Order: sequence, then structure tokens, then C-alpha cells
Amino acid sequence: MSEVFYNSRSELDKLPFGAVAAGTELRFGIRLHKCAQVSAVRLVIKRDEDGKRSVFPMSLLWQEGGFARFEGSAVLEASGLYWYFFEVDANGGTLCVERSDDNTARFASSEPCCWQLTVYENDYTTPEWIMGGAFYHIFVDRFAKSGELPLHEGAIRRSDWGGTPEYRPDEHGEILNNDFFGGNLNGICEKLPYLAELGISCIYLSPIFEAASNHKYDTGDYSRVDCSFGDDAALKRLCDSARELGIRVILDGVFNHTGADSKYFNRFGHYDSLGAYQSESSPYFTWYCFSGYPDDYAAWWGIKTLPQLNEEEESLRSYLFGEDGIMRKWMGLGVSGWRLDVADELSDETLDTIRKTVKGADPQALIIGEVWEDASNKVAYGQRRRYLQGRQLDSVMNYPYKNAIIDYVKGGDASALRETIESICENYPSQSLNCMMNGLGTHDTARILTVLGGRDYATRDERAAAVLEGEELKNGKELLRLAGVLQFTLPGVPCVYYGDEAGVQGYEDPFNRRCYPWGKEDRELIEWYKRLFAARRSCAAFAGGDYKTLRAEGGVFIFSRFKDGISAITAVNLSSETLTIDISTGTRILITWNAVSGDKLAIHPRGCAVFERKEK
Repeated sequence: MSEVFYNSRSELDKLPFGAVAAGTELRFGIRLHKCAQVSAVRLVIKRDEDGKRSVFPMSLLWQEGGFARFEGSAVLEASGLYWYFFEVDANGGTLCVERSDDNTARFASSEPCCWQLTVYENDYTTPEWIMGGAFYHIFVDRFAKSGELPLHEGAIRRSDWGGTPEYRPDEHGEILNNDFFGGNLNGICEKLPYLAELGISCIYLSPIFEAASNHKYDTGDYSRVDCSFGDDAALKRLCDSARELGIRVILDGVFNHTGADSKYFNRFGHYDSLGAYQSESSPYFTWYCFSGYPDDYAAWWGIKTLPQLNEEEESLRSYLFGEDGIMRKWMGLGVSGWRLDVADELSDETLDTIRKTVKGADPQALIIGEVWEDASNKVAYGQRRRYLQGRQLDSVMNYPYKNAIIDYVKGGDASALRETIESICENYPSQSLNCMMNGLGTHDTARILTVLGGRDYATRDERAAAVLEGEELKNGKELLRLAGVLQFTLPGVPCVYYGDEAGVQGYEDPFNRRCYPWGKEDRELIEWYKRLFAARRSCAAFAGGDYKTLRAEGGVFIFSRFKDGISAITAVNLSSETLTIDISTGTRILITWNAVSGDKLAIHPRGCAVFERKEK
């Protein structure tokens, strides 16, 4: 069998790299070795939407030493997701050239495994203000408290700031999430100097609209800030004060479902409105989908306290996304964008409308979607999604990076980390890549320090009481430093979940939602994070610079970011031996841990370094 060589991530074989704008000329090159009697080579591109194929001939460019190089070009005028492979006519037959698991090329005689090609709208832009910046994700009730604000009927006021959140079910087997520690918007406002000192450029708030729970994903009234958090004036004050410090605020938009305890559904009669559950004459009746009135209705993942909204209902769309709708109201108070909860469960039409609404109010507003997989090729409920093709999201929460970073720092498999990063870089438009929300933990996942240093416990009671100490804590902090270096220097924008920088621990919800430990912070970790923020801000290459893997083997992972003649190198050593790197005169060390610099940079096991070079 002859050999074939093609690398979709090399500009020698595909130019430009990665996703492209519609109408861009693409050039492809492929090499064949010892492939006798080749009569033709073709590039075949399939449109994902309908499977329609376009065939582009490739011409012989040169032959030498048993190798033959074929090149060709293609132009795709319409945005969308495409797949491609090559056909080779040789020796009286036709073979396909497909993508192997490690992204190399190989021959296949059956239906080939294709390379992906993302084509986006040629006017697609995303906000530049977040590139090179950093997010800070705040669960409002648990971050900072200023004064005592009223609570809803049935809520439990906690006076033990920092205590374990209530996790046991009630007598009906339900976990009510109704204990409140008192964090609020004024508290966040008072802590803005701390966030500015860290180096935050964007605060992402968990939902703030009126709702019965402490997490607020069960919206009761989209038009009101929850009384336990403050009011419209408090939100405006936060947005205005943050802007003065160079920090913007984005909100969590929960538009797939409301709470059953809401003015729209009003199952429990707590509101003075006529809710959809109470009467078919309700103005909100058509906002929900009933199969048997009133108790059989569509609910998010079957959770009856979260009735699902009927996105196709025009009055609902007008209320949420219209000219005088909910999204525009809050943006009018200074909000700079939205993180869209369960974006997979919002229809394409809804996401299209949201983008028009948000960008119409502020072209520089940011739209981030909650998507847990590769968002460029995601299939949700049997439908291929088009989040990143220019008419919907700016970008997404980057869970693939999160998982790959954790796996690498815990297990040392640099090759798997490389594949995840390069795949995302190849599949996402650069506009989306540069504003990805790169988190290591969220309100939905265990605290990163616990993930890296903790052990498995059999029961929730054990996990509730678990605290990292001694060697477990030391190990977790060592690995967190390495994970943080990757988080802050890879393509995208780091997102720190409140308190991660201060050593907050905790397993799954609600243990990952403990209060920020004001006065009891891990100062060593905070100083490390300050150094990470400072290193990121000081180097232009981290604001949208190109990515290249330099080494990914034996536990060692080294990559570069390059922009405008500035090259930033990140090196992490999880091998058992000291890693030595030659550094030239003029190299600027940005940050190191467990490393020594001189004429050479010596990075010891479990060490890392980031340094900058100016290219000649």
C-alpha cells in the first residue's frame, strides 16, 4: 500500500488554517508516496446540512524521490458546517483519503472519516474588549454581603457565613435550595476594588431576577431584581461603578424555562397575576405547553418546578426579546452582555433573535452560550447546531478545555491535551476562539481545588464534611498552579469561579457554592492568581494571538502564542525530570513556579514557566 500525507493543521497543506469566512479561497495540498499510475486526485467537500457534494480537481505540482504533490483550491460561498476528504484514482481503482484518529491521513476504501471545515458569515465579529481580559463568575448569594435585605416567604436566612449550604431533602424528598447567606449586589459593588486589583475585566453574575431559590434558575419575574439581591438601582450602581474601574458586567439569561412559582405560571398562587397553571384564559397560557391541563406540561428535564417555555409563542418572544423587552431593559441599565443558560435547548430561531436584539442594543455586547461539547459541530436533540457561524453566539463556555486541562495535570497525558486544544482551534472561528469562557469550575461542577486534590467519597454526608488538609491540600494547590497557567495562557479568556483564587473547596452542588471566605483566604493562592492576571495583561500575544504546540510528550507540554511580533511561550513540566530550555538575551520572564532562570530556564517536575520573546 502506498503512503499518503496530509495535515489539516499545517498551512503547507491547508491555507488558511481552521475555520474561514464564506467566500474565502482555500488551498489544499496532499502528498502521495510510491503511488504508481495516479491518474487523478480530487478534493470532495460535503455540506452537512443536506449532504450535497462539491468536487474540486487537484493538479500534480511536482514529483521527486517517489513522492508526488497535488494541490488544488476551493471556494465555499455559503456559511455552514462542511466535511471533506480526498479521492485518488490509481491502478485502475479509486481510494479515499480520510482522517485518522490522530488527525493524520490514511487510505480508506469505504465511506471515509472526514475532516471538518467551519464556514462562517463574512461579517461575523465578536467584542474585542474581552480579548486578553478575564471573567469572574459570581454566585450572588455567596460572594459578599452588604446589609440585610428581605427574603421571600419560606426562605431561611443563614447567619453562619461560610457554613455548609443545606443539601438534605425535605420530608417530601425535595431539595429546596431556600437557604440564603445574604450575598447581594451592593456587596459585590463594595468588593470591586478587590476584583480590579486581581485584574478582572468582566463579572459574570449568576441569575439575579426574582425567584424563590437561592440559585435563581427558577425565574419568578424577569422584570425585577430579586429583593434578596437588591433592586434596579443596585444593579445600575454596580454596572456604573464597575465600568469606572474598567470592568463590565454580564447577566445569566435563563430563557428556556421559568419557575412554577412565577407570575407567569403561578402554580402555588403566590403572585397576584392570573398564571398559566390557574386558567386557560391567562395571558401567559400560550407561553407553556400543556398535554393535559393543568398538571401535565413540558418541563425542563422533566422537573415540574421548572415548566418549559414555548419559544415559538410570539407574545413571549416580544416580551423577552422585543424592542421594549426584558433583554433590552437590563442592557439599558448598563449590562454588557449575556451568558445564555442551556443554549442547547434554545431553538435556532430564538438564538438568531437574541443576537439581533442584543447587538441591536449594543454591537459590542457579549453573548456566551452554555455548551458543554465542541460547539462547532454539536448535535442537540437530533439537530446540528450553528452557534458559531455568525448569526447566534459570540462564543461558549469552554468545557472541552476544562476537562482536558484537568486530565493532563492529574495524569500527565500531554498528547490528549494537545489534541483537544488543536481541535478547538481548528474548528472554531478565530472570533469565537478569542472570547471563549475558559473555566476550571462553575456552579455546576466541583471546586477545582477539590477536583485536583480530593478523593472519592461514597456519601453526600462525607462529601459535605470533606476538607482538604496536609498532603491532599499541598497536592491540590501544586496542580492548581499548573492548571491555572494553562487556563490563563491558552486561546480564549480565563474565567475564575469566585473563591477559587482564595482556596475555596467543595464537591458537587451545593458544596461548590460555599461563601467567599473573607478574612480567611488562602493568601498564597491569591498572590499566585494575581501573578497570573498580571502576566496575562502584560503580554499582547494573549489577546487573540495565534496558537502553536511546540512539544506534547512525556508529561511535558509547551506551546506558543504569537501576535504582532510578540511570542509568548508557556511550558508545563509534569515529567519526572527537570526540563531545560535555552532562553535568548532579551527574553522576558512573565511567571514561573518551581523553576530557575538564567542563561537557561530549568523547570523542575511540577513546575511551569511563561516567557515572552520579540521576534526579529
